[in-house]
Amino acid sequence: MIWHDIRDADDSELDRLAERYQLHPLHIEDCRHRRQRAKVEDGATYLFVVLKPVELQTEVTDLLISELDIFLGPDFLITVTEEVCPRLFERFDVLKQRSAGERPDQLFYRIVDGLVDSYLPILDNYDDQIDEIEDGVLQNPSPEMLQRILAGKRGLIELRRILSNTRDVAGHIQRIESNLIGRDLAPFLRDVYDHLARNMDLLEMQRDLLTGSLDIYLSSIANRTNQVMKVLTVLGTIALPSIVISGFFGMNTKDLPFLQTPNGTWYPLGFMVVSTALLLFVLKKTGSS
Repeated sequence: MIWHDIRDADDSELDRLAERYQLHPLHIEDCRHRRQRAKVEDGATYLFVVLKPVELQTEVTDLLISELDIFLGPDFLITVTEEVCPRLFERFDVLKQRSAGERPDQLFYRIVDGLVDSYLPILDNYDDQIDEIEDGVLQNPSPEMLQRILAGKRGLIELRRILSNTRDVAGHIQRIESNLIGRDLAPFLRDVYDHLARNMDLLEMQRDLLTGSLDIYLSSIANRTNQVMKVLTVLGTIALPSIVISGFFGMNTKDLPFLQTPNGTWYPLGFMVVSTALLLFVLKKTGSS
């Protein structure tokens, strides 16, 4: 078994391998024109598989998505990766040390299994971030929190697309009738499919939690707005009697009551205090304040 590990799709070595193993030109084109979806296709004497490695950067929503192309033949395995996959390269270096004496399909399974296992830490990190978001939307529903929620939803949508396509690839590999994959690998491939199905269930739950957090955020903002409006309404209602009384006694007309006496200024002030006190008493009794 020969493993050709190509880490630059533009390398001329890929053209030599394509001529040597009679690889289809469209598959070579897929390797060089990235942004393919995860898929599996049958070649004349090989299987062509596209997988999507995902690495987590500093933030939960900052995902580094790359591409891994695999040609599985009867006595060879070709992997074409991108230079933006440092952790994938580390796994490949470990597999190279342990691949002596293995068949191409066994090495292919180890690569796929390692890639599927790499999705779980990302989902676990989403769990931690969602817990923080759920606490934050109750204590501090700020615009920054809304930005985190929306960014998290976008990341989960992208991750769901990758997991869904990868699950289809795993299901197709299970059903395929090919001499390139030994029957002894069937239980292991089913295990890969089960892991992907479990990850999909976990991801759907996280999407629901983020949607619930968004609803809680909007409710918290609405409650805060209602509280502010209530305070402003109460203050306006309390000030209303004083405004009416001051407006009445401030009219530019003659012979207003009580104003012709020596202590005329105190009468309007007294009316304001009494009317405000009565209004506060009524509001307290009716539970409006």
